[in-house]
Amino acid sequence: MNKLCYQYKSVFAPYIEGLIRQKKADGFIYDYEAYILKFFERFCIDNGYNEPIITRDISMKWAIQRETEGINYRNQRVSIVRQLSLYMNSMGINSYIHRLMSSVAVTVPHILDHDELKSLFGVIDTYLPADPQWHRLSMEYQILFRMYYCCGMRLSEGCDLKKKDIDLGNGIITVRQSKGDKDRLVYMADDFTCLCRKYAQQMKSMLSDTIWFFPGLTPQMHIRKTSVDKKFKQLWNMTPYAEKCDKEPTVHALRHSFVVDRLNQWMIEGVSLDVMMPYLSRYLGHTSIEDTMYYYHQVSDAFRVIRQKDQASGKVIPEVMPYEK
Repeated sequence: MNKLCYQYKSVFAPYIEGLIRQKKADGFIYDYEAYILKFFERFCIDNGYNEPIITRDISMKWAIQRETEGINYRNQRVSIVRQLSLYMNSMGINSYIHRLMSSVAVTVPHILDHDELKSLFGVIDTYLPADPQWHRLSMEYQILFRMYYCCGMRLSEGCDLKKKDIDLGNGIITVRQSKGDKDRLVYMADDFTCLCRKYAQQMKSMLSDTIWFFPGLTPQMHIRKTSVDKKFKQLWNMTPYAEKCDKEPTVHALRHSFVVDRLNQWMIEGVSLDVMMPYLSRYLGHTSIEDTMYYYHQVSDAFRVIRQKDQASGKVIPEVMPYEK
């Protein structure tokens, strides 16, 4: 018998657990869906739904799109509860079956694999522009682009960092007034902290009076987002993978790659996502855990690990939402 990921306590618990067991018996992992059904159960408890039947009122309220989510993620939530309704109907419980909704076209980022990352950072580390005035910036790129990947930071968060925001002794970055006007702490790995210390010492000997951790060509200003975007594109195009890639990555792809690699590693190691997701969500500065799961669920590399762990080859996650052409 497959072990359930969560404990369900509402009036819907027997049906949720039955659906999950059925899907797992059919060879589906169904952990992500189980995670969403846990949120659905909490939604029902919070709204006082005490009858073991999914009514139209419950379904329509569950389908309301939240301010923090995209339409595709909303439709996934609806689809998963729709499957629960179908299961309950098969058990003789006349539950409301929400119609399938097509999703708008969505821009899915390119996730850099191990070889692409190795090649990209190889280019970054050996890049030296012909004009000497740009040599300092080439050193900054080595640290800045690693920060985006190693710490999962947003483009603006890296550019806007001041020297006072980075505790090099303890390896902690303070991200101030980021998306949603929130501050947060970002912990760096030991090896990356060592790189930042060496970088800071070099910068101190070159530009002791700037307040910025990544100063621009004019040291009184921080490095510009547009410059970083442009440089990333230039460096990526210097890798052998640029011509083979179906979709050109951006700086933000490094943040996506960090999330996918971290979650993939936890899945491989058998680490509980239920325990770790709240920490990862706060680390990334997301409003909710669902935002972080959306990152993972939208990219094809997520399904590489899922397929490896699936019990039955050839099975796919059921009822994928149709997309408009």
